[in-house]
Amino acid sequence: MVKYIVKRIFGLIPTLIGITLISFFVIHLAPGKPTDVQTSMNPKVSYEAKQRLEKLYGLDKPIHIQYVEWVKRFVKFDFGRSYLDNRPVSEKIAERIPITIFINFSAILLTLGLGIPLGITSAVKRGKLPDKLTTIFVFIGFSTPEFWLALLLMNLFCINLGWLPVSGIASLDFESFNIIGKILDMARHLILPVAISTFGSLAMISRYMRTEMVGIMTQDYIRTARAKGLDENAVIYKHALKNALLPIITILGLSLPGLIGGSVIFESIFAIPGMGRLFYESVMARDYPVIMGVLSIGAILTLLGNFLADLAYSYADPRIRVVTEEVEA
Repeated sequence: MVKYIVKRIFGLIPTLIGITLISFFVIHLAPGKPTDVQTSMNPKVSYEAKQRLEKLYGLDKPIHIQYVEWVKRFVKFDFGRSYLDNRPVSEKIAERIPITIFINFSAILLTLGLGIPLGITSAVKRGKLPDKLTTIFVFIGFSTPEFWLALLLMNLFCINLGWLPVSGIASLDFESFNIIGKILDMARHLILPVAISTFGSLAMISRYMRTEMVGIMTQDYIRTARAKGLDENAVIYKHALKNALLPIITILGLSLPGLIGGSVIFESIFAIPGMGRLFYESVMARDYPVIMGVLSIGAILTLLGNFLADLAYSYADPRIRVVTEEVEA
């Protein structure tokens, strides 16, 4: 297993290089330069001033030279400095990433806590009322755009009813609250973002769970367990559920890059200062160092998610574990 892990880690390096290479060239193909964005509001800026800005940022060099210089900084965990405020990119990311991680991990926990029981109930009650209601919910979840749902819930709970704050993660008088008051205030601000982040994933997880459980409940070993007189709950939760959870491991591994990509919509709508909003703002401003910093972290999370999913899969499924050991031998 150790040889397999080391081999996989070294195999991820070329993939990471390829992702950063493609990302670097693609963002430079977008129309407009950082200097154009910074000088567009001032018609008196001369061509020579723009040239000096490009030289300051290193944009006057060939693109492959720019990429090599970026890689040299990247291996030292240095993403450079932002074109907008000259702050270190790593510092800006460190400020934004905690709230994004909190929202998304809360959504993942809610998704698993609700989606797995829903899928099991739907499979066990196949064709009955619970299954039909779950199916309707799944279709609604798959077909509802997140941005539209966010605006709808914001209008209902924040504007019409006034139960929740419209945007941000804290009130203006946040510092005057005690510890419990601060927790409650942040909770009120994050209820809708977490709910929006959970909604679509919940529909997907419950559907996957139902599909797996329906297939497994017809297997021979399930019939054998029932023939031996095992309690139905033991059959479902001890024998069927363990095998049905294997595809969920893969889905969870693929959900790690969604910490950034899936946050762009609701963080922009609810004005949450997280990674998704930072990425959106940097793209609009052509802030290349910040864009590459966020994309690099997204690439690392994607590869890490796939790697952890493979490891978890090998431990959960003995057949894959045997194949891994044979490869090492």
